[in-house]
Amino acid sequence: MSSSKPAPDFAIEVSNLQKTYRASGKMPEKHALKGLNLQIPRGSIFGLLGPNGAGKSTFINILAGLVNKSSGSASIWGLDIDAYPRQSRAAIGVVNQEIVADPFFTPLEMLELMAGFYGVPKSERRSLEILTAVGLDDKKDAYVRQLSGGMKRRLMVAKALVHNPPVLILDEPTAGVDVELRRSLWTYVRELHDNGTTIILTTHYLEEAEELCDSIAIVNHGEIVACEPTPTLLSRLDYKTLVITPKEPLAQVPEALSGLDATLRPDGDLAITFRTSETGIGRLLETVRANGIGIGDLVTEAPDLEDVFIALTSQAA
Repeated sequence: MSSSKPAPDFAIEVSNLQKTYRASGKMPEKHALKGLNLQIPRGSIFGLLGPNGAGKSTFINILAGLVNKSSGSASIWGLDIDAYPRQSRAAIGVVNQEIVADPFFTPLEMLELMAGFYGVPKSERRSLEILTAVGLDDKKDAYVRQLSGGMKRRLMVAKALVHNPPVLILDEPTAGVDVELRRSLWTYVRELHDNGTTIILTTHYLEEAEELCDSIAIVNHGEIVACEPTPTLLSRLDYKTLVITPKEPLAQVPEALSGLDATLRPDGDLAITFRTSETGIGRLLETVRANGIGIGDLVTEAPDLEDVFIALTSQAA
């Protein structure tokens, strides 16, 4: 999107953004967004994490013009979505989780159609260039129905790029895809970012956000419970749980382990939660064995996203 104006500091900026869905039939009124305040820096890869129903999709749909906000303000690339609806929507491309493509179109035909939809003059269209960038130039004349799942995912990215938006929103781009395709999509996201595109990534996967994102916001029940650079946020999650199945049943946690965060689970397993930066599994096992506890089996449990939400919301409270 060419403009003589200088690029803004923030690709997306929202202030006190609220959305309430009215009661309908048996469905009660729902407050999907409860006063969101967020600034996404230009040139970043920004992660938006949250469970289903947290408000991520509502937020994206408001930016894309598919849902009307109840109150608050939002701007895309410095353009208020109320004052400049067309220009602000032209500044973003949205790659939805669902694959939406006519099976009887070719990729080239589909991109030309989307370019026309956005009003891109024929002399400025880059359909073949974009297909080459996503690795689909050799499939430009194949029917979409003949493409593999991974190719269709890349085609969805290509569709979102036809009008050369400075901001790209990827909504759960790797949901339901295999590990190999996930890695290839990660590589392509980095390439887009290296070429100057601001990326906003919504995901369930903590690993994905950790791998790609500069900063992460966690949304829960329509509110942002954390918004920090990725290393800062991950330092909060610096713990694991060592689960030991004793050879002989324990009646209670031994007194000698009282200095540790140790609990006895209903199934008889001994669970010890520890900070990975402070101690290692080897040292814990030495302590357990030194207190006469025989180890029948052991596993380690890493915190998942749900644990993160619980930790952050309890801290906020």
